[in-house]
Amino acid sequence: MSLKHKDLVDLKDLTKEEIELTLDTAESMKEIFTRSIKKVPTLRGKTVVSLFYEPSTRTKSSFDLAGKRLSADMMSLSVSTSSVVKGESLVDTAMNLEVMGADVVIIRHGIPGSPHLLAETIDAAVLNAGDGSHAHPTQALLDMYTIREKRGKIEGETVLIVGDIKHSRVARSNIWALNKLGAKVRVAGPPTLIPPEIERMGVEVYYDLQKALEGVDVVNILRIQLERQEGGFLPSLREYTKFYGINEEVLKLVGDDVTIMHPGPMNRGVEIMPEVAYGNDSVILEQVPNGVAIRMALLYLLTGGEQIEKTTN
Repeated sequence: MSLKHKDLVDLKDLTKEEIELTLDTAESMKEIFTRSIKKVPTLRGKTVVSLFYEPSTRTKSSFDLAGKRLSADMMSLSVSTSSVVKGESLVDTAMNLEVMGADVVIIRHGIPGSPHLLAETIDAAVLNAGDGSHAHPTQALLDMYTIREKRGKIEGETVLIVGDIKHSRVARSNIWALNKLGAKVRVAGPPTLIPPEIERMGVEVYYDLQKALEGVDVVNILRIQLERQEGGFLPSLREYTKFYGINEEVLKLVGDDVTIMHPGPMNRGVEIMPEVAYGNDSVILEQVPNGVAIRMALLYLLTGGEQIEKTTN
């Protein structure tokens, strides 16, 4: 059991079968959560390094926990206290980590393509934890896992991604994965936050939220990236909330059987209302442990770890 590539930098590179293998492996990993001792020796002796050039809470802590539950030696490099502040390049940093014995390098970087550069430079496996507005493959995989777990399937489901599509690495990775797994994909948002020609990725584009919601099974709500709105993409947050915010009244247009998702962190009261975020249709909190399971699966598949024994404990 393995992936065809030594790295995971973009879901464009994975086949449908590889995505399904990852989701199936995550199911085995999630079984570990139910044990009295939530740890297995699968990656004992492997060294996993987290290299985060951007702030992160969920993704970084999720990767750290995933590695520890598989008994890997975890090392987190704080960029603000490393030689990066002295001008050391990304490639030099990674090469130094590799000669110190890193088997996997997990990288988050603000510049699109940084994980690709790293993967071409070092022999260690590279896991993309988000690069600029380009890709966030592990988030998309945990979203796929959550949809399959909640709804029983992905093929044939209609999934709406709503919000800041233009700046969202989550949206791009979700679109690749959903299309490969046979879902019908829609995106919705203001025209200023929808990339030109995104239809070429195999999605339907809506600017009217009410029309976009008709007949959907899953609504994946993206964070309005406040730090990127200085370019004047929105007249105001209040106007965005009025036309695209997801509240209980809006969800009445969908019906009873809908699944609400959000990659986090949420701007409650802007793109999503609290009653929706924590309502019966929401799986937002379920996405968090599913992220640990997916990242455990990827560490396992990319390093060729030992077989995980089943247990009833």
